[in-house]
Amino acid sequence: MRRAFWAALPIILLDQASKYWVVHLLNLREVLRIDVLPPYLNFRMAWNTGINFGLAQTNRWILITVALVIVIAVLIWMARSQTNRWQEIAAGLLVGGALGNVIDRLYYGAVADFLNMSCCGIDNPFAFNVADIAVFAGALGLIVFTSDKKPS
Repeated sequence: MRRAFWAALPIILLDQASKYWVVHLLNLREVLRIDVLPPYLNFRMAWNTGINFGLAQTNRWILITVALVIVIAVLIWMARSQTNRWQEIAAGLLVGGALGNVIDRLYYGAVADFLNMSCCGIDNPFAFNVADIAVFAGALGLIVFTSDKKPS
């Protein structure tokens, strides 16, 4: 469980620091777009009131509750299971990312997405953030590092 905490904490801090830097210090909330390394990396302000990519837009309190239930479920699963190092780190990434986006919903009323990546003539209309990357990596890690074998 300790590994999950130490994986989650830097994700939350990096996520919130990057959002503060981009939204407030670079003032992306007003300029709306900053080309960093076009077309590969751009900052595009997007306030996500839905799940992923603005899908299933609903009440923020419902999404906060769902995220917290998932965090609690992952922590309970870890406490009751014999998890390995990689599962604990993956769970920490997922928990850290989920909590980073919960903080946004509490503070801004929506998730601050700003990373936009495009390549090869494809103009990606979507934006994401550090927390989203961590949630994806954590969920993928839980799938990859979970085995059907029972410990002997």
